[in-house]
Amino acid sequence: MGEVAALRQLVGEGRKDQFEETVAWYLLDFEHGSIKDDHCRARTGYNSELLKIMEANQSPPRKRSRRDKNREKAPNSNSTEEMQQEIWSEFPGDLFETVVARLPVAAIFRFRTVCRNWYSMLGSESFSQQYSEVPQRLPWFYTITHENASNNVAMYDPSLKKWHHPSVPLAPAKIVIPVASAGGLVCLLDLSHRNFYICNPLTQSLKEIPRRSVQAWSRVAVGMVMNGGTSNEGYKVMWLGNDGNYEVYDSMKNMWSCPGTFPPSIKLPLALNFRSQPVAVGSMLYFMCAEPEGVLSYDVSTGIWRQFVIPLPLHLTDHTLAEFQGRVMLVGLLCKNAATCVCIWELQKMTLLWKEVDRMPNIWCLEFYGKHMKMTCLGNSGLLILSLKAKRMNRLVTYNLLNKEWQKVPDCMLPCSRKKQWIACGTAFGPCPSALA
Repeated sequence: MGEVAALRQLVGEGRKDQFEETVAWYLLDFEHGSIKDDHCRARTGYNSELLKIMEANQSPPRKRSRRDKNREKAPNSNSTEEMQQEIWSEFPGDLFETVVARLPVAAIFRFRTVCRNWYSMLGSESFSQQYSEVPQRLPWFYTITHENASNNVAMYDPSLKKWHHPSVPLAPAKIVIPVASAGGLVCLLDLSHRNFYICNPLTQSLKEIPRRSVQAWSRVAVGMVMNGGTSNEGYKVMWLGNDGNYEVYDSMKNMWSCPGTFPPSIKLPLALNFRSQPVAVGSMLYFMCAEPEGVLSYDVSTGIWRQFVIPLPLHLTDHTLAEFQGRVMLVGLLCKNAATCVCIWELQKMTLLWKEVDRMPNIWCLEFYGKHMKMTCLGNSGLLILSLKAKRMNRLVTYNLLNKEWQKVPDCMLPCSRKKQWIACGTAFGPCPSALA
C-alpha cells in the first residue's frame, strides 16, 4: 500500500509540473519493489548506475542467464565440439540401435529424416529385434470418425495426447474399416466383406491379401494373432460368419485355408456380437455371442473350438470385450432408470461369471444422467478409449486397466473442420515402425 500511495503522490506532482519544461519519468521496478524518480535526481531508493545508463540513452543491464555463465566458464567451444565428434564417431552401432529403439515413436520418425543410413536402419532385422525387446508401449488407436469425408481416419497417441491425421487413405477401396490388429499391423476390410488389407499405420505401408476361397455374403467377425514375437515371423487372420463358416489366412503361406469343420456341439446359426471385436490372448481368439450369452473361443494353433455360456450383467448395453495381461475383460454401459455409468468387468475362469472391477467416477457419470448415451469402446493391452455420445454431447475418455485411471482425451477434429468428431469404429494397435505387412 505504501508503494501505491507513493505512486499516486508522484503522479500528482507530475500533473502540477505539466507546464514546466522538464519532463518527469517514473520507473517501476517490480523485482525490487521500489519507485525511481528522475525528476529532481532524488536519491531516495535511487540507483546511481541506472542514472548513468539513462543519461547515455542505454537500456538497463539484464540478469545473465545460467547458459551465458556456463559459456563463459567453458574453455573453448571449438575444442568442445571436436571432443563430442570424437566420442560419437566411436559409438557402437549395436548400442546405437538399442538407444533408438527406446525413443518415443514420434522421435523415431523424426530420426528417419537425418540420413539414408538411419532411415534404412529402421527396416533392418536387427532393429526390429531390438524394438521387440523394449517394454511394451501404450497402444495407439486407429479410428474411423463418423464424418462422411474422403479421409476420416484419425490416429490417437495416448503418450503425447495427440491426434494424427494421415494425408491420404491407405487402401484403394473407397471405404474400409479397421477390424483387427496384431504386432503393429492393422487389418482393414472393405464394406463388401470380400477384400482384406494389412497395413502399418505409422509407415503407411499396405498389402492386399488374396480373396477368400469361401465367399460369405453376410457380415463376418475378424481376429488377428502373431506367429511369434515380431511381424517378421508372420501372422494369421481369421474370419467367422454366423453360419459357422470360417477361414484362416497365414501370411507365411500367403493363402487362406479352412483348418476343420465347426463342432456340432455348438448350435448354429451363431449370434455374434459384431459391435465387439474379437480379442486375442496368445494364439486364442475370443468372440462375443449374443445368443446364448457368452464367449466363443478358437485356438488358432490347435484348431480347437470352445463355447462358454456366461450371463451378462443386468441393464448392460453397448458392451465389448477387451484384454489385459492375458485376462478377458468386459466394458459396457450400465443403464438403470435415468442413471448411466461405464463399468469394467473381469471374467472369472473358475465360476464363468463377470466380476465388476471398476467403474467411471460418479462425478463424470452425473453428466450422463437422463441422457440416451451411446458408446464405442476400443482397446487392448491395458488401455481403452471410449467414445461417449448423446444429443448435444460428445466425450472421449481413456481408461488405463493397470493404474485404474480415467483421463479425458483432447477433442478430435479433422483437418479443415471445427466439428468435434466421435468414433464410429476402430482398433487399438501397438506402434511399431519396423512392422512389415
